[in-house]
Amino acid sequence: MTTAAGPEAADGVAAATSTSDVVFTFSFDSWGDAVVRGMHRPPERLVTTMRDHPRVGRLLVANPYRSGPIRAARALLGRAEPGFETTAEHSLVTPLRLRRQDPTDVPQLAAAYRRYDRAMARAAVARGLRAPVLITTNPFVAAYCPAEWARRVVFYARDDWSELPARRPWWPAYRAAYRELQVNGRAVMAVSPQIIERIAPSGPALVAPNGIDPQEWLGPAPEPPSWFTDAPPGPRAVYVGMLDTRIDAEGLAQVARAHPELQVFLVGTTEDPRHLEALTRLPQVHVHGPVDRADVVSLLRRADVCLIAHRRTRLTEAMSPLKLYEYLAAGAPVLTPAFGPVQGVHPHVLLTDDVPGFTEALPGALALGPMAEEERRAFVAANSWRARHDDMLAFCLD
Repeated sequence: MTTAAGPEAADGVAAATSTSDVVFTFSFDSWGDAVVRGMHRPPERLVTTMRDHPRVGRLLVANPYRSGPIRAARALLGRAEPGFETTAEHSLVTPLRLRRQDPTDVPQLAAAYRRYDRAMARAAVARGLRAPVLITTNPFVAAYCPAEWARRVVFYARDDWSELPARRPWWPAYRAAYRELQVNGRAVMAVSPQIIERIAPSGPALVAPNGIDPQEWLGPAPEPPSWFTDAPPGPRAVYVGMLDTRIDAEGLAQVARAHPELQVFLVGTTEDPRHLEALTRLPQVHVHGPVDRADVVSLLRRADVCLIAHRRTRLTEAMSPLKLYEYLAAGAPVLTPAFGPVQGVHPHVLLTDDVPGFTEALPGALALGPMAEEERRAFVAANSWRARHDDMLAFCLD
């Protein structure tokens, strides 16, 4: 699903080369959080591109609200967030308030974001931005900020926040924000058509799937860590990501029991160890904490099969998993339930009804083997973040 962007310029050549000032807002993570993570999630990838993109003039990055007292206490304790490289063209603003979290009451929330809007407007004027485009990953900004100082507002949705378990107290508020987007005419770009359909915006819309950084994937395969290579022999199945309730732990345990030769590696932050108990009791299942980007690349390049071991929920049905594109950039065959956004991406994606269905599909995935190197490189080139961002910025800025 795609729809047209903004009004056409009278001169097509001028439109293609013109620049626009941009204000970009994070959702509930900050610039510092993104730096600590390694700048690999979709919003921070877009910010990184915008810092040197020819379509972007001045760029103001806005953190979400932060608590002034907590921020001051952390600074005194030497726990301040990583800094932002401020230049004449690039700057960061962090609106402050007393409370740490957003209210869940919708009228109070709307009032809070009107105040946030005024803070952004002051910062944009102070930094010399002229008629900027506001690109936000926060639906509350898109719904409740008047943004009369911006010539356009675009909401970038990388998940359906109204279904994210960690944001459950705000689910009614997210759904109220979606209803506002159904009437306020603001543009929406999302990683899947399912998210666009759920929001049903009255303004223009663009489906912008996730992508990959070719520089990470086109060099020689790095040497994987010893805990991966020293595990017992057998095919290596890898899942990288949050180890949370999205994972069908019992279903994956069924797969492992049916294939005792399979060594299963789950790599990422564990939200609740109890959820993984069905898996951690099995000696062939190896759970490891989060690793840096070099190790992510090395693990996936050496995997025999990669897994999207998610349960079917409204959240997962709308996800465009970033890991899917990274698995394919590594050249590995992928097993995944047939969620809408994963269908039709590449022949190396093998679809099942659910995670227990991996049991029968695994031999075919292992027989498929890695992509030919020419095919893998072609996938990387066709799905680069830069290509995605060129399309996204044309949608936002034209």
